[in-house]
Amino acid sequence: MSEPVEQSLPSEQNTAVHPESPDPVQDTAVEVAASTDVAELEHAVDTEQLLRIFEAALLTTQEPLSSSELKRLSEIPIETRFVEELLQKLADKYADSGIELNRVASGWRFRARPELQPHLDRLDPQKPPRYSRAVLETLAIIAYRQPVTRGDIEDIRGVAVSTQVLKTLEARGWIESIGTRDTPGKPALYATTPQFMDDLNLRSLQELPALEEMGTLLDVGHEEAPLLEAGQEETPAGTDAP
Repeated sequence: MSEPVEQSLPSEQNTAVHPESPDPVQDTAVEVAASTDVAELEHAVDTEQLLRIFEAALLTTQEPLSSSELKRLSEIPIETRFVEELLQKLADKYADSGIELNRVASGWRFRARPELQPHLDRLDPQKPPRYSRAVLETLAIIAYRQPVTRGDIEDIRGVAVSTQVLKTLEARGWIESIGTRDTPGKPALYATTPQFMDDLNLRSLQELPALEEMGTLLDVGHEEAPLLEAGQEETPAGTDAP
């Protein structure tokens, strides 16, 4: 009688299951498929209804709305590109009206056409805030050289910067401290804010106007006298400022 033949079991090395390494091609395919799905869903969007929703949101909000915020108003997933295409259609709709849809740093908003503003001001005859040359020069330096320290501003202007000047700009929402410089004393670094960009109707700092136009675009008055207490004068740089 022949002896039974023992069958060897497969070695652990042969039976071990190795995790599959990430496949970048497959990952890309998934992303493309997801994007394609969204694009296909966009065909089901009631464009006219969504335009009305965007219009209502933009006309009733006090602040600009970003494309991401507007996307959330759609019940069907849509891409930013699609939102901006619809917003362009909405802008075209108002091309011949007294208001316009424009894009600023924080998003999209409606505003009265600039050439009509003098007529609208008759309803509210209050004069715009008047700022000193010191305030406007400080704002301009921060806008064009940011981020800057108080010392940087003083070096450029040649006079000490009053604390009140910086507080005025911070209270208006046009500048903010964004950190400190890694030098002795850790001086605060100042930069402009999104509110400053919105008030100038700019999308980016690259669109900053010529220096002499800034005061006009901000719609502020201008006083030659510095914003200091009566009887005081600006202090030369290098001396103590109030």
